[in-house]
Amino acid sequence: MGGLNMKNMPMNPLFKKLRNRFLIVNLVTIVIIMLVAFATIYTITYRQVHDEIGMDLERTTNMYRSGLNGEMPGGGSGQKGAIPDTANGSGNTGGSGSSSQNGSFDMGEPPMNGFGGNNAPERSVSFMLLTDASGTLIDTESRFSMTEDDYAQALAQAVADGKDSGGFTLSNSRWTFQKMQTEDGTMYVFIDTTSREEILTTLVYAFLAVGLAMLVVLFFFSRFFANRSIQPVREAFEKQKQFIGDASHELKTPLAVINTNADVLLANRDETIRSQEKWLRYIKSETERMAKLTGDLLYLTEMDDSRSNMIQARFDLSDAVENVMLTMEAVVFEKDLTLDYEIEPALSITGSREQIVQVTMILLDNAIKYANAQGRIDVSLKQEHGEVVLTVSNTGEGIPAEHLPRVFDRFYRTDQSRTRSQGGHGLGLAIARSIVEQNKGRISAKSTVGEKTTFTVQFPA
Repeated sequence: MGGLNMKNMPMNPLFKKLRNRFLIVNLVTIVIIMLVAFATIYTITYRQVHDEIGMDLERTTNMYRSGLNGEMPGGGSGQKGAIPDTANGSGNTGGSGSSSQNGSFDMGEPPMNGFGGNNAPERSVSFMLLTDASGTLIDTESRFSMTEDDYAQALAQAVADGKDSGGFTLSNSRWTFQKMQTEDGTMYVFIDTTSREEILTTLVYAFLAVGLAMLVVLFFFSRFFANRSIQPVREAFEKQKQFIGDASHELKTPLAVINTNADVLLANRDETIRSQEKWLRYIKSETERMAKLTGDLLYLTEMDDSRSNMIQARFDLSDAVENVMLTMEAVVFEKDLTLDYEIEPALSITGSREQIVQVTMILLDNAIKYANAQGRIDVSLKQEHGEVVLTVSNTGEGIPAEHLPRVFDRFYRTDQSRTRSQGGHGLGLAIARSIVEQNKGRISAKSTVGEKTTFTVQFPA
C-alpha cells in the first residue's frame, strides 16, 4: 500500500461538485455583501449631494427673489423697477442678464463675501426666468451668457415637468430648478448641478471597477479556500475507500482458501472426517483469521465511536506492564529471543487499564514477530520530564525511513508476504495508536535499518 498523495491524485467528480458549490455559495455571499455595502454608500452619498443641491437651490432662489424685491444680494437695499411687458418689446428676453435701463431689476455685481453669510450662491452657475400669469417669459437674469433658445428650452422643460421643483438635461448639462410664485408672476430658478451629478456617476463607475476587480481576486481566493475546505472530507473519503478496499482484499484470501477446501471435501464425500482432517483444519484456521480481522475492525469502529464516552481511572501502570512481561516470557523463550525489561515501580497514569495493557501486548507481540533469530527485545518504563514513557525495542531488519510515517495506518505493511505468513493483517499498530490517543498519549516509532526498531509511548504523568 502506498501513501495517499492528495495533490497528485485526480479529484473525484463528487468533490469537484462539492468544491464548486462551496465556491458559488462563497461568491454569492460576498457579492450580496458588496452590493449591500455599495448601495448603502451610494444612498448616503446620493442624499448628501441632493441635500446640498436643495440647499444651494434654496439660497439661489432667495437671492433672485431679493433682487425682484429691490434688495441688494449682499444685504443692501435697492429700488425695484417695473417689470416691462415683453409683448410690447420693452422687456429683456435675451442676453446675459436684465438691464435696468429697460425698467427691469438689476442684481448688480455679486459680493465676494456671499449671500447672507452662507456659501456664495451668486457664484454658482444659475439663471432665473420670470413669466406672467399666462406663462409668457417677461424677464431673465443669468450669471453667465445664455441664448434665447436656451431660456425657451429651459422654461419648456420646467413647465412640462409640472412640479414645483425637478431636474432635466439641457445641452449636455444637468439642471435643477425650483418654481415660486411672486407678485409679478411665476419665477423659475435654475442651477447647474452637472458636477455634482457626475460625482454620483463616477461613484457608480468606481464601484463597478472595484467590484469586478475584487470579484476576480475573490474568485481565486475562494477557489483556494474551497479546495482547503473540502480537503479533510476528501482525505476521509479516500481513506474510507482505501480501508474498504483493503478490508475486502484481506477477507478475499481466507474466503478463497475456505471455498477451495470446501470443494475438496465435497469432491471426496465417501471419505471419513479423520481422513479429511487436514482440509477441515485449513478451513478452521482461515475462519479464525477472518474472525480476528472482523473483531479488530469492529474494535476500531467502537473506539472511534466511544472516544468521548470512555471512563478513565487512575491505575498502576508499572504493575500492569510487569504482568504483561510475565505473560509473554514463555513466548519469547520459545522464539529463542532475549527479553530484558526495566520497569520503574509505582508509576501511575489516568486511563483505561485494559486498553493500555492491550497496547503493551500489541507492541511486544510486534517486537517478537519481527525480531531476528536469537535477537533481543528491550522493554523500558520510566518517568521523564513529567511523562510516563514506555519503550519497546527489538533487533531485526528495521523499517525503512519512507515507511515510518505510515506504520500506524490501517492495513499498512512494509512487507506484504512476510507479514501475511506470520498471520498479521496490519491493524495492530492502528489499534495501538487509537488507544493511546484516546488515553491522551502519544506514540511514535524510529528505526535503523538492519539494526533496531523502537516504539515509544508517552502518557502524561
